[in-house]
Amino acid sequence: MRHTDTGSGTPLLLLHAFPLDSRMWDPVRAGLAERARVITPDLPGDLVDPPSLEAVAVRLVGLLDELGLDRCDVGGASLGGYVLMALLRVAPERVGRVLFAGTKAVADTPEAARGRFELADRVEREGASAAAGMAPNLVSDPGLAPRLQGWIGEQPAAAVAWTARAMAARPDSRETLRALDLDALVVHGERDAVMGVEVAEDIAALTGGQLVVVPGAGHLVPVEAPEAFLGAVLPWLAR
Repeated sequence: MRHTDTGSGTPLLLLHAFPLDSRMWDPVRAGLAERARVITPDLPGDLVDPPSLEAVAVRLVGLLDELGLDRCDVGGASLGGYVLMALLRVAPERVGRVLFAGTKAVADTPEAARGRFELADRVEREGASAAAGMAPNLVSDPGLAPRLQGWIGEQPAAAVAWTARAMAARPDSRETLRALDLDALVVHGERDAVMGVEVAEDIAALTGGQLVVVPGAGHLVPVEAPEAFLGAVLPWLAR
């Protein structure tokens, strides 16, 4: 699994949103690396059949083994949050503190799952750029959408399609979060057009974690409001 490893200190594994790659962490990478060893893999890794976020979690356990890390803090944005929840099902003993950014614990509705399967089919026919229409919904600042569209268009179509199907198949994670004793931070954009703030409130309630709602920000807070993101995460890392 290709990854970037920056900084020193307590390891922090950061999992990016769909349909992007680890570049989404670039606006906050240097700031976080002052306090932590920041590890940012490109998901999903190996494309096994059937598509499953648990398979991604198993690959991440392998990455931790390769890096000689028994345990690390883990943060996930959107898709990355879903993968973090899968990791908590597969190997909770490998996870320290948890950071959820713009994600939700509930499974897809049948309608949402159907939309993911349709997107996967379209991406396989037309390439990853077929998913670029998502970009304007990921940020509240329309000026950032072209950068996201560029990133999306550069993704391997097979990986985008596989991940869309894996997300559609993911289970509800609320009982997973409720059952674990987690030191959690939940960061969410006030103007998230993909997921309302209520899903962040749900995760905070399930984990007993701190909730930070970033004014004016959309779905990708680290991209759109990096200073506000660092302002929430750095004190949490310093605890």
